[in-house]
Amino acid sequence: METILKWLKANGYESVLAGVNILVLLLLGLVLGDAFYSISNMQSMATQVAEFGLLALAMSLAMLTGGIDLSIVSSAVLAGIVGAEFLTGNIFDLETTDPTLVMGAAVVAALLAGLLCGLLNGLLIAKTSIPPILATLGTSIFFTGIGTVITGGASLPVRVKAFFQLGVVTVASVPVVFIIMVIALILAAIALKRTRSGRRIYLYGENSIALRFTGVRHERLIILLYAVIGLICGIAALIMVSRTASARVGYGEAYLLQAILVVVLAGFNPFGGRGKILGLVLALMMLQTLSSAFTIMRYGPYMKVFIWGAMLLAVMFLNRLMNRNKRATKGDESNDGGKAMVAAEGSPA
Repeated sequence: METILKWLKANGYESVLAGVNILVLLLLGLVLGDAFYSISNMQSMATQVAEFGLLALAMSLAMLTGGIDLSIVSSAVLAGIVGAEFLTGNIFDLETTDPTLVMGAAVVAALLAGLLCGLLNGLLIAKTSIPPILATLGTSIFFTGIGTVITGGASLPVRVKAFFQLGVVTVASVPVVFIIMVIALILAAIALKRTRSGRRIYLYGENSIALRFTGVRHERLIILLYAVIGLICGIAALIMVSRTASARVGYGEAYLLQAILVVVLAGFNPFGGRGKILGLVLALMMLQTLSSAFTIMRYGPYMKVFIWGAMLLAVMFLNRLMNRNKRATKGDESNDGGKAMVAAEGSPA
């Protein structure tokens, strides 16, 4: 019991999120019943959250440094288009080439494209001191332009059937794409908590100037971090292409707003230095359950965007109030401590 209480105290925000998740799941069970808790709906939710969860992970890593990556969706779309070029027959003759070779080339091309997108972002931010929001806004438009030039604005259909089976294949009734997302989240959690680079990312977000005085090559840290973000976007791109059996410019535009929403909801500080992967997992669970419920209740896509926007504003407002109350509490404690010191100094020995 004591261990549980210690955990709850150390993870207060995540505990609240977990409680809200349980409440939401109970309410949805009462309102929607078997329509929500069916095996088919659970599998559908696990499949849908995979690509979005990876994009939210990419956004959370950028936010830990006090930055933001507005190009995650366009990076993923461009990487998907580059990979899909190999799967449409535009590069290989699909009738004479081994499908395994084609799929391998597509995977490598998509991951490399995502990595290069991330590297470009990292170089712009680290070497030119352009604010991340401006740098990634510019590259987002740039990546979309490249994708439009490659496709001519048309959709690229995937003609390798074995590849788009990836989006539906399961292991013990669990979608493979969901397993990929879980592995990525676990690796990110371990890297942030157990490695020197992970601790430096938090320190950079808390006080980048202090980090520079420690002798750490902060530019290299940012470049490598955004390269990893781009690689994660490349993985998300492969899941996108396998799920939709196509690639096109403009896919997943709503993901950017949702990724920012889920990362802020997870407790990540937009100014950097604070946030846990556990909170991200809980926020993803909440957002996906609500999204599935909206679909069952036949809410239109515009209504969903409206709800996500309203939720984002509400969460930001509540976070602002919570941070203000914390600062006020710390200020009161400091004042009380100062008064106590004065009283102690003025009292007779």
